Amino acid sequence: MSDDLSRLTSSAYSQALEVIAAVEPRIAEATRQELADQRASLKLIASENYASPAVLMTMGTWFSDKYAEGTVGHRFYAGCQNVDTVESLAAEHARELFGAEYAYVQPHSGIDANLVAFWSILAHRVESPALERIGAKNVSELTEADWESLRKELGNQRLLGMSLDAGGHLTHGFRPNISGKMFHQQQYGTDPVTGLLDYDAVAAKAREFKPLVLVAGYSAYPRRVDFAKMREIADEVGATLMVDMAHFAGLVAGKVFTGDEDPVPHAHVVTTTTHKSLRGPRGGMVLATEEYAPSVDRGCPMVLGGPLSHVMAAKAVALAEARQDSFRTYAQKVADNAQSLAQGFLSRGANLVTGGTDNHLVLLDVSSFGLTGRQAESALLDAGVVTNRNSVPNDPNGAWYTSGVRLGTPALTTRGFGHDEFDRVAELIVDVLANTQPGTTKAGGPSKASYVLGDGVADKVKSASAEMLDKHPLYPGLELS
Repeated sequence: MSDDLSRLTSSAYSQALEVIAAVEPRIAEATRQELADQRASLKLIASENYASPAVLMTMGTWFSDKYAEGTVGHRFYAGCQNVDTVESLAAEHARELFGAEYAYVQPHSGIDANLVAFWSILAHRVESPALERIGAKNVSELTEADWESLRKELGNQRLLGMSLDAGGHLTHGFRPNISGKMFHQQQYGTDPVTGLLDYDAVAAKAREFKPLVLVAGYSAYPRRVDFAKMREIADEVGATLMVDMAHFAGLVAGKVFTGDEDPVPHAHVVTTTTHKSLRGPRGGMVLATEEYAPSVDRGCPMVLGGPLSHVMAAKAVALAEARQDSFRTYAQKVADNAQSLAQGFLSRGANLVTGGTDNHLVLLDVSSFGLTGRQAESALLDAGVVTNRNSVPNDPNGAWYTSGVRLGTPALTTRGFGHDEFDRVAELIVDVLANTQPGTTKAGGPSKASYVLGDGVADKVKSASAEMLDKHPLYPGLELS
């Protein structure tokens, strides 16, 4: 950021906070404190990043005041011509960036994007044949008897997705999530020895189960996926291949993942978030082939309410940033830094699920330290290292306490961290975990939640972290008065 731009940014945020403080000073203070906290922390949550000031400022405009249900040129509210421009630009950038035939930028989150995708696939695969059977042109011509028949078909379809403990997401058929309730679902896991995807096993499962939807993609799987093979499996059993690339969209956009590792040429429907490794605003997006475009375009009102026009504008800005050559350089550094972090752990005797990584995250099995994921997460937070606990394959501690901690490199890479810093980060994390002991319950037994962190460890790690963080300031030049 140039000096002039830094001064403009600082002035803009300072004045904005003054305006906020005039109404609710506690919110202004919490906002200032959040920046201070983020600047002082080693942020290693794989699903978080730092959006640019341009992206952040785009969200704080009067586009927030506009209702715009519908699609470009076909709104249910008047006066949406500027929203049409915003949505069209965001979709254009998305199509060009990912090489997609169609892009839908209205989803408010990744879960919303997945819901749009699921119902769009169902509509395409089930509604269309139903319309053909009765000779109707659109759903408005269906009778109540037709709808009753259609509801039975829509409610009894099969979905095959990656299990939560193998690295899948809760929206891939996990029972407590709506995806696990709307589908007759089963899950595929990973090889019990290597922790890697076994495509032959996935194919065998698909042949046996015959799903309508095969979901690929992950939330905590530290390896790349061969989407060409997943498409072969889907085609063999007549399934629609849906890929959730929310976590690694930045690596796809930055051309780190190409060929068979790029899901867009192989999947019928691709969903993503626009933050995480893509470094945009919090939101979702659906990419699809033209075949599925009409169904996806009905996301609102099918499952979405009014689109957030100010966030769609910010998506357009972030996607424009991601089309620059500098983003490719950034994406490659994210992957390189994940390798450095993984090697830093392995060289110090830590245990990683799959033995390493080739994407943007590592999954650290903390059971070798005698800890649960919850204990490790809490002890690290005390030392200023922000992570999140995560299940490992066949986790004996379940999805709440877990046996793992997930760490990602996108955020600190945005700050400018490189090989040496990530090796040092691994050293500090191992130091914290090696000096943490499980606590005891009130009854005197071993606890899965409480812990005891060694004296002075937190302060030592915070001091070492501060040295690195000071060399790579967050939003350099941004000073709030």
